[in-house]
Amino acid sequence: MTTLQSLLLVLFSFLFYIFSKNQQSTKKPTIYGLKAYPLIGYLPHFIQNSHRFLDWMTELLLRSPTCTIGFCSLGSTYGILTANPANVEHMLKLNSSNYPKGQRAISMMEDFLGHGIFNSDDDDWKWQRKTVSFEFNKRSLRNFVVDTVHSEITNRLLPILKQAAERGVEIELQDVLERFAFDNICRVAFGEDPACLAEEEGFGGSISSKEFMSAFTDAQDLSSARFLEPFEDVWRIKKFLNIGKEKRLKKAISIVKAYTRNIIRSRMLKGVELDGREDMLSRFASNKDHNEDVLRDVVTSILLAGRETTSTALTWFFWLVSTSPDIEKKILAEIKYMRTSKGITSEIFSFDDLRDMNYLHAAITESMRLYPPVPLDTVSCKEDDVMPDGTFVGKGWFVTYSAYAMGRSEDVWGKGCMEFKPERWLDEDGIFKPESPFRYPVFHAGPRMCLGKEMAYIQMKSIVACVLERFQIRALGKEGIPEHILSLTLKMKGGLPVQLSKRED
Repeated sequence: MTTLQSLLLVLFSFLFYIFSKNQQSTKKPTIYGLKAYPLIGYLPHFIQNSHRFLDWMTELLLRSPTCTIGFCSLGSTYGILTANPANVEHMLKLNSSNYPKGQRAISMMEDFLGHGIFNSDDDDWKWQRKTVSFEFNKRSLRNFVVDTVHSEITNRLLPILKQAAERGVEIELQDVLERFAFDNICRVAFGEDPACLAEEEGFGGSISSKEFMSAFTDAQDLSSARFLEPFEDVWRIKKFLNIGKEKRLKKAISIVKAYTRNIIRSRMLKGVELDGREDMLSRFASNKDHNEDVLRDVVTSILLAGRETTSTALTWFFWLVSTSPDIEKKILAEIKYMRTSKGITSEIFSFDDLRDMNYLHAAITESMRLYPPVPLDTVSCKEDDVMPDGTFVGKGWFVTYSAYAMGRSEDVWGKGCMEFKPERWLDEDGIFKPESPFRYPVFHAGPRMCLGKEMAYIQMKSIVACVLERFQIRALGKEGIPEHILSLTLKMKGGLPVQLSKRED
């Protein structure tokens, strides 16, 4: 972007702000602990902390007596952010009909996600939810998922890690986990194997898949960046002028759309049945009212859920365990106990074996408490409302809850909230005890509760058990807490370079 374009953009945005009419409630939100400046409001604070937005919001939320703050951007967009479990329960369950996704959030993600399940309301959301719910409730699909995960671990993941350990070379674990998750979700949901994790010269995979994954990441990050623009609707102006991030986003989305279109056409050419099973894409496609654009939105949403969340969660988990040798020992002890007590000789653990690993389940859950794969989620308020903590919410305001801030709240988790402590999830007998989803909204809650929760746990536990049993992981170049990238998911900035060494026993 040239200097002239930048100046014109700022001028146009500011004039838009000055002359825009506020169509929302005349009552303004209370912004706790921030000084508002004439005309520019909270813009200086925003600019100063834009590079650490998530941690800044967390500091403000935890400083608030109710763990809730108001927010107002230039252009008169009002909203609240909360880390209060009672407020989360109110918006996600008790009064969920008043808090849809909303046009503001949908419009920002529409270029990327279209009207897929994560970016839709009403009928668009209901029919997708119903179809996905049917698939995840099928016993055959659960078995298929386990079989697919086992195959991917045995034939691809473990050989790659073994080769890295034998050669003594550094490997970027976040990238490996993303490719694993991408292969797995494509095989389960579409009956297609992109072979991103296929072992070739070095650690390569399909070039076209690599290009797609890079574009998918860019599309996700750049779409999310629209929420962080200091001037409301500035991204629309950039899009109209085809400059800056919006120009990059347009290119990335064109690659994503072309790739997902190929998945759909390739799958349709092969017919509905996949080894005697119906895959998820075929079930969506069986409805003749669903054209290619609809199916493309479905595919993009499924890829986002299947690739991003599990790989992100596992990246932070492996880093935490690499810095917590006592916890690593307890996980290994549980794995060893399972093998000896059940006489397990197979390379991979069964569904029932994994379900009985309570400490491992607790450790993964605790990791996601501190580093939730989806750190923020935003909805919209249909009609004026009052939250349980007394916070007023106006019609048309956005409402965001922060799972990231909730995991760091002493009001929710006590004084040891910043400790990585799996024991907090176990009862006196060492059995996993779940928490309220409104205190722990990592898998969302209420009507939009994540349908793939059980599948995600099985996949993550299977990977962790097989990898930690064979390899010791040492994180490289991560002094202190690693930086993150705030996008739709909480990715680790710069990935997770690690050195692997085989366990002697």
